[in-house]
Amino acid sequence: MLPEILTERRGHLGLITLNRPKALNALNTQMCQIFLDALLGWRDDPDISQVAVQGSGERGLCAGGDIVAIYQDIKERTGSSENFWRIEYQLNVLINEYPKPYIALMDGIVLGGGIGISAHGSHRIVTNASKCGMPEVGIGFFPDVGGTHLLGKAPRAAGRLAALTGTKFGAADAILLGLADNYVPQEKLPSLLAALETEAAQSAIGRYAERPPQGFMHEPWVQAFDEDNLRAVLLSLQNSDAPRAHEMAEALRAACPSSVRLTSELMRQAGNDLRTDLKREFRAALHRLDDPDFAEGIRAAVIDKDRTPHWAESLPGMSHEQRTERHLGPLPGAELNYALLGASRGEKSAS
Repeated sequence: MLPEILTERRGHLGLITLNRPKALNALNTQMCQIFLDALLGWRDDPDISQVAVQGSGERGLCAGGDIVAIYQDIKERTGSSENFWRIEYQLNVLINEYPKPYIALMDGIVLGGGIGISAHGSHRIVTNASKCGMPEVGIGFFPDVGGTHLLGKAPRAAGRLAALTGTKFGAADAILLGLADNYVPQEKLPSLLAALETEAAQSAIGRYAERPPQGFMHEPWVQAFDEDNLRAVLLSLQNSDAPRAHEMAEALRAACPSSVRLTSELMRQAGNDLRTDLKREFRAALHRLDDPDFAEGIRAAVIDKDRTPHWAESLPGMSHEQRTERHLGPLPGAELNYALLGASRGEKSAS
């Protein structure tokens, strides 16, 4: 069996390749640990001056995490999801704070956890084939891996559209949202990667970068998502003449209502410090395992594949606000810390 993640040295470039093409390079715990260990090993290696990550196969960088494993953990409560998120979120922070150029080739499908291993980097490359997104509201979850942090810093209406509908978007919109920096046509990626073996990231990328085809998140109807009241958002979208506005209205209606409310609150609380926001997301993720909508969303999407989730509109004896608030409660003895990162950011490494 081939390794699920490959690490190699090419000149002064450290290259990480996700190698589960049949699973769209979906992340699991072991992959995240190997990924993290490789970055830590190269962090102080004088022979490695920059790092790049790519996905194997022709379909994309990464479709996210292994949600079937999370479903099994919801049923069996082995603690595997907590362990996965604990390592994955620390990996996200390491990428965000990496002292060397970190180049993410966001080609093809880049969803959920794929955003987490790319959009926190210093040099994020999208292509004509990029299909990015944070679709978690469709399975009863929320945009984690720092998703609420990233989309909370995006232009407000566009960030809320991406988070609350889970829609996919291309290169120009990924750049508008602040999830990517440069557009390089897909056919030029091999040449770019070869150049990165000997050339500084900014110089190499500058030679291959082009202007991306226009997206849609700049269109006037997107401003409907600037409104806090979701009924007002839907009404504005329905009254629009733009067909895509109607598509977004349908996506918002299909999203898990409790996930939409939780996502809105997490984005409202998001700030400028990724570590703080990931601690909040970690709390929400573990508490979400106890909400029936999460298991139901995964069931409908990938277990039974009937695509007809039956969301729990309310929980007995609990208001919508209370249901959201309980996700933000503390985790005594189990809060996210950053011990795996060693000396990164000094005193905060053990926080």
